[in-house]
Amino acid sequence: MDLTPDPSEPDPLTAAEVFAIVKNITDPEHPLTLSELSVVQESLISITDSAVTVSYTPTIPHCSMATLIGLCLKTKCLRSLPSRYYVDVHITPGTHASEHAVNKQLADKERVAAAMENEHLAGVVNTCISGGAQ
Repeated sequence: MDLTPDPSEPDPLTAAEVFAIVKNITDPEHPLTLSELSVVQESLISITDSAVTVSYTPTIPHCSMATLIGLCLKTKCLRSLPSRYYVDVHITPGTHASEHAVNKQLADKERVAAAMENEHLAGVVNTCISGGAQ
């Protein structure tokens, strides 16, 4: 049995690698990273051959920044991960009062693209994710 890796096959992505990409994103309201606030955790990241799923837990059930944090996570993943992966970012079930509405916005490609066309919002997202630059 030949255990030599096939050079035509891409290396599998791990949850640890995705966590390394998102852990240093800064919170929009605090001078702390999302990992320092336990908003993102490696255990809440899952990967298949074609998708990366990042669940995140807002600090409080009525966090007004939940959508913005999700947008930061989604943007950082889309910019950093190979394009072969579908990126699903959503709130950890049961941790936010408006999780359904926020998840719906984050799953809508047009809404995410429109949000990033807003110069002010794009600036905030870019500032937050610059802390995660490797």
